[in-house]
Amino acid sequence: MIGELIAAALGTMAFALLFGVPAKYYPYCGLIGAAGWLVYSLLFQIGQVFSEPSAVFLATVLVILMSRLFAVRERCPVTIFLICGIFPLVPGAGIYWTAYHLVMNEVELASETGFAAVKSAVAIVLGIVFVFEIPQKFFGFARKKHIE
Repeated sequence: MIGELIAAALGTMAFALLFGVPAKYYPYCGLIGAAGWLVYSLLFQIGQVFSEPSAVFLATVLVILMSRLFAVRERCPVTIFLICGIFPLVPGAGIYWTAYHLVMNEVELASETGFAAVKSAVAIVLGIVFVFEIPQKFFGFARKKHIE
């Protein structure tokens, strides 16, 4: 589990590097990515408490909340943290297996894996929309005190 969290944090920071995020934000990006993966793992992989789309949705909510908090704290665009932090939750393997099964002419398996990937992608979108409906003033407490 610790290895997975480290991999999620490093992968998120590598994604931040790839997208040209300023280096001072790498630790925040890594923390957000690892936190999202932790919630997903605890709810779906380890605890098997929720279905995969539900676990992805709740992990996305945490990722976006943390992204908005750090964006207010650091006075920068939320997309810096959002795009990088969501990286570990994107259903890339599901999309890969869907394409693989299509190429191998295994239509039933392709439809199963494809539908699962679409459900996870929709869960991510709904999590983003849900948290962005919270007014900005609720994140004001995270603002750094400006010393002049």
